[in-house]
Amino acid sequence: MAPLSEAFRALGVDETGLRAIAALGFETPTPIQAAALPVVYAGDDVVGLAQTGTGKTLAFGLPLARLVEPDSADIQALVLVPTRELANQVREVFEHLGKFYGFTTISLVGGRSLRGDFVAIDRGAHVVVGTPGRVIDHIRRRTISLDAVRFVVLDEADQMFDIGFARDIDYILRSVPRQRQTTLFSATMPSDIRRLVYRYMRNAVNIAVAPEQVTAEGVEQLYCEVAERDKFRALMYLYEQRDFGRSLVFRRTKIGVDRLTEQLQRAGVPAKAIHGDLSQRERDRVMTSFRDGSLQFLIATNVAARGLDIPDIEHVINYDVPQNVEEYVHRIGRTARAGKTGAAITFVGEWELKEWDMVVATVGAGAVKQLPVPARY
Repeated sequence: MAPLSEAFRALGVDETGLRAIAALGFETPTPIQAAALPVVYAGDDVVGLAQTGTGKTLAFGLPLARLVEPDSADIQALVLVPTRELANQVREVFEHLGKFYGFTTISLVGGRSLRGDFVAIDRGAHVVVGTPGRVIDHIRRRTISLDAVRFVVLDEADQMFDIGFARDIDYILRSVPRQRQTTLFSATMPSDIRRLVYRYMRNAVNIAVAPEQVTAEGVEQLYCEVAERDKFRALMYLYEQRDFGRSLVFRRTKIGVDRLTEQLQRAGVPAKAIHGDLSQRERDRVMTSFRDGSLQFLIATNVAARGLDIPDIEHVINYDVPQNVEEYVHRIGRTARAGKTGAAITFVGEWELKEWDMVVATVGAGAVKQLPVPARY
């Protein structure tokens, strides 16, 4: 295997970037980095199809960092992400790169006071990482100018569309200069995103990492057929039988999230809910507990979990069957990241057989295994 510096240098990374990568502890380029870096460095628009947790941020961050002119006071790059949590994670990567390249980064996200944004904007920034809603707020207030933006990134584009940011993204892309480089990364490529690519990107180069894989490699896919009323008892039975470790549990509705969280807490399981009703401080507190291991189960809806980047999730539990295959892929992609292994368990109720059959038909019957649960438990 080539030494670290040579492997990244061959992809176009300059000496400054090599030092930044070394400080992050990367040992070898990830597949999406190896595929995307040369193309992005070449100045082409890029559509990258890759799952979360694959090193996408550096795939667009390193070329972007080299383009920024620190001597200019203008905002030169805009990175749009679906959630506050992901914005914070991406901002941290850019702040790291900025230490080596000499540029500054701010994040503009909902859930906090505008006053804090104004202070950050007044200090100046070359790169803005933000959620579409908050970025539009500042565009309309004229508190930021995007007239000098030369690089736009849409990260986790399918998640932004799922949340309902399609119109916001359209507005923002019409507010930045046409002469720009645009990169888009997504785990899936629904028709809405294909239309956006056609409208706003120029001869985009399509990059797909392991396109033959429908679901992430290393995920043991299991399911239990169980009556809806017996799902909690089945979960408790499995909890006694398996070492769940850090687990992310999905429910379809916020009410369902709260109910399951209360049941788990009453059973003595360290569990907390994450949803839109929590303040940013409460969300941060929950996520800190989950990351440091003091909290074992995190219960969430699809929307609430968007953008959460949590390492070493050992189990993903679909307490409700996902409504479509893309949702299933998103959910179970939370485990077995970066070459690790994990398990995804789906509880299939009597009214969910049709949805589950659609999932199995896509991922393949051989990819999923039934997990037996005793009739009495």
